[in-house]
Amino acid sequence: MARFFEIVELSNGDIALRRVDEDGDALVRIHFSEDAKASLIDHHVDVARVMLEAGVRMVSELSGFEMDSEDFEPTEPSYRVH
Repeated sequence: MARFFEIVELSNGDIALRRVDEDGDALVRIHFSEDAKASLIDHHVDVARVMLEAGVRMVSELSGFEMDSEDFEPTEPSYRVH
């Protein structure tokens, strides 16, 4: 069974990757300082998404699973705020 992940912005401003079907802790959290957020001009979620996608791709390559480029082509916003 395929596992699906979601990228969420937590109430403290961190960006997290977690499994869609579970309400548990995030698998990964990314924290940007206020200075970093200011320098990214409100694009910190996009930067975090790219960082998380790169990590997921690396894990899939190391495990022998090949991903297509369209695996990360969202049809709607790829994150939600919690």
